[in-house]
Amino acid sequence: MEYEFVIEPLSYIAFEDETAQLEQCKEWGLLSGKATKTKAFFYKGYGQNLPCNIVGMVDKITAVIELENKQLHCIHPSYLKEMQAASYGQKPVADEATVADPENSGLETSKAVTSPETETIGTQLEEESSKKIEAVESPIVDISDPDYAPAPQSKVKKAKKPKIELPEGKVKMTATVQEFTTVPNHFSDNDDEVVIYESVAILEPETEIGEAWSSHSATLKKLELAIGDTITFEAKIVAKKLTKHPVAYKINNPAKIQKENS
Repeated sequence: MEYEFVIEPLSYIAFEDETAQLEQCKEWGLLSGKATKTKAFFYKGYGQNLPCNIVGMVDKITAVIELENKQLHCIHPSYLKEMQAASYGQKPVADEATVADPENSGLETSKAVTSPETETIGTQLEEESSKKIEAVESPIVDISDPDYAPAPQSKVKKAKKPKIELPEGKVKMTATVQEFTTVPNHFSDNDDEVVIYESVAILEPETEIGEAWSSHSATLKKLELAIGDTITFEAKIVAKKLTKHPVAYKINNPAKIQKENS
């Protein structure tokens, strides 16, 4: 059975292990700071009461849960936390003062009931949604950093790489083709073809990016690129993780492309 209310993530960061899940749930307030293991969670929206697992996140304000039928669903952590209360979804009992004042009665009821509409948290992650809200909570960890992941408690945490300040407009870049692959497209019957690059760098100002990806567009296909080819081009680069791959940056609409080793 599939649930129609489900909002599936186009891409998300899966927890590497139980330790990573535990730390993030503590940060969201879903577990106490002293918790040493996770607990059972339930999804109670739309009249349901379904066991679920928290398997990852789209960003710091969007958790991804897996329902019992293996469907993935996006939800705000605070909304999920409300669902864990035994009284969630129950209508408040009107007291004598409420009965005496029917106008205020309607007002109080509207405050007490949480609408499932608040759950649709803008998770239709089109290309333009790479510009995330920057100031929802403070401090916010940069999840676009490839090294982001809570380290196991038994190991010493290594220093994270400095956050890369990406330019807002198009810049001249260089990159080497590392891999051709495909990723699922939830809005199409066919998978999307993509190119993964290594040694990606912005030429002016000089900035090392590392790995990035782009769509394998018709323009790129005309160049008949092969693994190991190095190209220069002009494009905009944004922080957008590739589905099911640890590649945190996307190259949008490369133009004026030249193969250096042709």
